[in-house]
Amino acid sequence: MSTSTAFEALLVACRAIAGDVAARHAADVDARARFPHETIAALREARVLSAGVPLEQGGAGCTLAEQALLCATVAQACGSSGMVLAMHYIQVGCIARHAGASAFFRGYLAELAEQQRLLASMTSEVGVYGDTRSSICSVVPTEDDRLRLDKDATTGSYCTEADAILVTCRRAPDAAAGDQVLVLVRREDCQLTQTTSWDTLGMRGTCSPGFRLASCVAAEQVLPGPFADSSAQTMVPYSHVLWSALWWGIAADAVARAAAFVRGQARQSPGTVPPTAQALARVSARLQAMRSLWVTMARDFDATCARADGRDELTTIGWALRLNNLKISASEAAPAIVHEALQIVGLLGYKNDSPHSLGRQYRDVLSASLMISNERIAARNAALLLVHKDA
Repeated sequence: MSTSTAFEALLVACRAIAGDVAARHAADVDARARFPHETIAALREARVLSAGVPLEQGGAGCTLAEQALLCATVAQACGSSGMVLAMHYIQVGCIARHAGASAFFRGYLAELAEQQRLLASMTSEVGVYGDTRSSICSVVPTEDDRLRLDKDATTGSYCTEADAILVTCRRAPDAAAGDQVLVLVRREDCQLTQTTSWDTLGMRGTCSPGFRLASCVAAEQVLPGPFADSSAQTMVPYSHVLWSALWWGIAADAVARAAAFVRGQARQSPGTVPPTAQALARVSARLQAMRSLWVTMARDFDATCARADGRDELTTIGWALRLNNLKISASEAAPAIVHEALQIVGLLGYKNDSPHSLGRQYRDVLSASLMISNERIAARNAALLLVHKDA
């Protein structure tokens, strides 16, 4: 099966899962702040979790643009499910693109594809104040030639539900705070102690409270190369593109509900155009513009990676600015679009027990500007622009 054929099959599966499973359970996932077990199980069954695994390891070999569309499709039914899928793809991408010649990680990708394992993320840490490019914890050699890794994380993305976690830490006890690596910690390698709650305004089904991680791993479970490279070349691009795609998916769901409401008004007065139709036209244009942002960035990323010097290009200031601008633009556009959809629907969109309700969508997209704070990114952009010269 070619990569395009495999992707089309996965997209068809995601559309069915979104409509038949994710949408049916989304309200309960949100109300109870519980993990979307049904949706993830369905994605496993359809082999969606290995979309980003290379063909040679048994995956579908999907591009970033293709993975983004899968996330957006799921997010149109359940934002939390879309976010879990996106976070999983980010971790898979880091391994797939930076495993190098590691027999362990190549083997793990094959196992992931075969068993449809779910990967979680733990990049935050108490004491670094949101700076994921800085760590206090480190791997510590043990007497039996293994590595101990203990971490106190402010958040751990659905860690109790995952088969393994990619954890950031310093390379060694005497390494600098920014000299980091990524470590694959399997469920059987660790003990997790929850330290905070996850009673949030939105994205409630991502189940990402704080955890203390106590683990012991083999040296081969450290991803080859510095985290600085995997962050710039994969984690940041994948995060900003996939998050933007799923935020668009949530906004698209809101606009679809507004459109259904306007069509209902039109049916009540045949031959007339409801006043809300013009507002719907405007918000539809904004939604289309938002989609073009992440689609263009994803395609440019894929094209850049196809070139021999592509990975080096991804570490340039120009790419950092583009990715940061995408994140800021998308995270600001999504709430504005959902807000406009709410104005169109009115009170029926404000009520939680209405078929036109937009409460969950509104609350979910408010998280967008907080996931890697826009203020932090804007400050970083300001510093970069002082030294960046346009080509």
